[in-house]
Amino acid sequence: MNVVEMEHKEADKEGKKLWGGRFSGDTDPVMEEFNASIGFDNRMWKEDLQGSQAYIRAIHSVGLVTKDEMNQILCGIEKIKEEWFNKKFVIKAGDEDVHTANERRLKELIGSAASKLHTGRSRNDQAQVDTSEIEVIMPGYTHLQRAQPIRWSHWLLSYAWALQRDVERLDQLLHRVNVLPLGSGAIAGNPFGVDRGSIAQELGFASVSANSMDAVGDRDYIIEFLFWGTMVATHLSRWAEDLLIYSTQEFGFVKLSDAYR
Repeated sequence: MNVVEMEHKEADKEGKKLWGGRFSGDTDPVMEEFNASIGFDNRMWKEDLQGSQAYIRAIHSVGLVTKDEMNQILCGIEKIKEEWFNKKFVIKAGDEDVHTANERRLKELIGSAASKLHTGRSRNDQAQVDTSEIEVIMPGYTHLQRAQPIRWSHWLLSYAWALQRDVERLDQLLHRVNVLPLGSGAIAGNPFGVDRGSIAQELGFASVSANSMDAVGDRDYIIEFLFWGTMVATHLSRWAEDLLIYSTQEFGFVKLSDAYR
C-alpha cells in the first residue's frame, strides 16, 4: 500500500469532512450550523467543479491517480454539473460548504475513487481559485469611450448594489401594501363591530388600515409597485446591454454560453 492509499483510508475513517485529522469527537450541531457556508458559496458550484476537473488531470500527470480513476472522477463531475444546472442537486445535512457537498456527491456516484481528488489539495486553495477573477482589470467606459481602468468585480458589483436597492424597495413596499382594507366599507367603515384584527391574522396581513377613506380611495400602492417593477427592468436592461456589448467581437470580454443564445 502506498502513501496516497494510506491517506485515503485514514480519511475514510474520519468521516465525510475534508478536515479533522487530529480530532476525535464530533462537532457540536450548533457549531456545525454556525460554521457552514453552503448557503452562500453554493453559487460557486461551477467554478469549484471546473477547478476539480483541472486538478484531477494535474495529479494524474504526476502519477497520483490512474487513468481509470481520473476518468471515473471526470465522469462523476459531469453528472454533478448536470444536477446543479438542472437544479436537482440536493444539499444535505453535513454539507459544510460547496466543496464538501460536491465531494460528498462524487463519492455517492463513483465510490472510493472520489477520495483521491483531494490529494494534496485544501479548501483554502480551492476558494482562492473560485474567487481568482475578483482582481481582473478591465477598461471602464463612459459613452462607449475608454475611461479609467476598473476591476471586473467592480463592474459586477455596480449591478449588485442596484439590485440590492431593488430588493430593499420591495421590502419597504410590502410593509405598506400588507395592510388589510377589508372592513372599511364604502367610505365610513363597518358599523357592525367586525373584528378586523382577526380577519387580518387569518388572511396573513401584518396590520389593518387606520383610515377607511384612505383605504378605499387611494391606489398609490399600485403606482408604487409599477415604479418598482420598472426600476428592476431598467437595471436588468442596463446589465443585459453591457453583456451584449461586451460579447461582441469588438470587445470580446464575455463569451455567452450556447444555452443562452
